[in-house]
Amino acid sequence: MTENSLFISDLHLAPERPGMIRLFERFVDEVAVHADTLYILGDFLEYWIGDDDKALGLEPVFSALIRLHQAGTTIRFMHGNRDFLIGKKLARRNQFEIINDPFLDKLDSQTVLLMHGDLLCTDDIAYQNFRRKVRNRTVQRIFLLLPLFLRERIAKSLRGTSEKATSYKSEAIMDVNQQTVEDSMRKAGANVLIHGHTHRPGIHELFIDDKKAKRIVLGDWYQDGNYLRINADKEFELVKFS
Repeated sequence: MTENSLFISDLHLAPERPGMIRLFERFVDEVAVHADTLYILGDFLEYWIGDDDKALGLEPVFSALIRLHQAGTTIRFMHGNRDFLIGKKLARRNQFEIINDPFLDKLDSQTVLLMHGDLLCTDDIAYQNFRRKVRNRTVQRIFLLLPLFLRERIAKSLRGTSEKATSYKSEAIMDVNQQTVEDSMRKAGANVLIHGHTHRPGIHELFIDDKKAKRIVLGDWYQDGNYLRINADKEFELVKFS
């Protein structure tokens, strides 16, 4: 990881949100093009049902990724809970690489742990059980064998069910579990954790075994664009983009 790295997550790009697609294109051409590396930490797309999807309406998004790669920026993508079916074929076509969740990297003297963030929400037991099922490779292989129209129907149904379930859950349950955060950072030997998913941007100071650490939460792209950068003072900084 270089100091000229940018981090984004939770754009939830979809044909139904053309304004946000245009904002992402501007972000690529005005901001990301000057970075060495762009990390996309999940939920880049609202949903994805397989690399054979023609993705009508998302062409500008993928063109922007190719344009960014051609300009010399490395693009690293991590799966989120909405786009975990993005595969190697789509990555090859659009010039980005897929990284694991969690992903460990180095920045000078800092060890940085990157995550989408849903694995940290361990108080939401129902979601964690659902996540284990849909991330099962056998389940995914069976799903991807279904016709596209049926996959689309299932995806829309699951989104509706998820939104309804979420409306009944408390804010605390859907946030990260502090002990899980500390355990994850301790296991990785990281003093910085960067994640998205909760849509609660902020930089939080904490201690891991009496050593100072940071948990940085990326913002979503529902109203404005948001990204994390390392500023001239070598500090992490959350920036709005509109």
